[in-house]
Amino acid sequence: MATEITLTMDGTLLNWLKEVGQPVNSGDVIAEIEADKATVEIEAPAAGVLAEVRAKPGEELKEGTVIAVIGESVSAAPAAQAQPAAKKPDAKTAPAPAAGNGAQQAAASDDDGRIKASPLARRLAQEKGLDLRQMSGSGPGGRIVKADVEGFTPSAVPAAPKAAPAAGLPTAPARKAPEGPDVEHIELTSLRRRIVAVTVESKQWTPHFYVTTEIDVADLLRLRKLLNESLPEDAVKISVNDMLVKAAALTLRQFPNLNTHFYGDRLVRHKRINIGIAVALPGGGLMYVVAHDADQTALGALAADNKAKIQRAREGKVKPDDISGATFSTSNLGPYSTEHFSAIINPPEAGILAIGAAQKVPVVLPDGSLGVGERMKVTISVDHRVSDGAEGALYLQAFKDLIEHPLRLVL
Repeated sequence: MATEITLTMDGTLLNWLKEVGQPVNSGDVIAEIEADKATVEIEAPAAGVLAEVRAKPGEELKEGTVIAVIGESVSAAPAAQAQPAAKKPDAKTAPAPAAGNGAQQAAASDDDGRIKASPLARRLAQEKGLDLRQMSGSGPGGRIVKADVEGFTPSAVPAAPKAAPAAGLPTAPARKAPEGPDVEHIELTSLRRRIVAVTVESKQWTPHFYVTTEIDVADLLRLRKLLNESLPEDAVKISVNDMLVKAAALTLRQFPNLNTHFYGDRLVRHKRINIGIAVALPGGGLMYVVAHDADQTALGALAADNKAKIQRAREGKVKPDDISGATFSTSNLGPYSTEHFSAIINPPEAGILAIGAAQKVPVVLPDGSLGVGERMKVTISVDHRVSDGAEGALYLQAFKDLIEHPLRLVL
């Protein structure tokens, strides 16, 4: 029985890592796709043989495209349709790019003038302080890949003309960029371009309103300590953020309207509760990984799953499922000692929780005396087209009650 591999996002096919006729196991990475935010690994959903590939490296693909078929045997591969897979460059043996090297293509540019390069290549070049414009690309369509960056010597290629300003991005009123030795011009990465587009879209078209509350987290922190002490030494420890994500999801059960997205002439209410978790990336920027069915997943399993997805995001090797399907999001700047902030909604979602640091503060105790408490400020940003101030306040009230009675997170 044949199994089709369908994309769950838009992207550009970078490489086939398996060839037609080659056996694969379920979970094997068979291809890499460049999406807006990262290089995404495409895994085989079943064991068998790669019977057919329906896309070529460099091809831009839409969500829902069937890119390959896994069959039960080599004979399942249709000879007329099968295309040989391009082998992934070997970083250790790939020759350094050189001007006029006929074995490599010159680094290509998109229609908007931006140099074509994989997200991993861009990050490596940034870390090494190298200029992508001086490189030749050996990837599909002249795309610069990891091997090109690792094998590049700055003097090997004369500097190419400066790339034209990126078109199609939301822009502020035109200002002339300063020139000279006192400034450095930095090309926008694919990730930063995506952040520009999404945040401007959100702030321009989504009418935000904000509600803030302060929460007593002393019992939550004590429960977390007890839970982690009870876990085996090799088990993934539960973080405060894991508990907050779980609480956000459980509270959404009471407020399904906030798990709804706005689509112009209608609202689409999601039956599953999938929480996006903002992850700060090593080279700058952020990405949302998704805790699917967070309201139904046990806290320990949720912690392990979140840790794995966050690690893959920071390594630039996310899987399609890692970043797909969020219905509501959270952003936690507590680890950076941030007391309070407001987050920008990730469209088409209707809300996001901005979580500050847990801090020891003076509080008035029930008997009227002064004491020390542990408090955390949380702000919800809500799309006013979907919901109203009272519902946002009621959501935070219920969220606060759950955090202050945290045993409900594990029942």
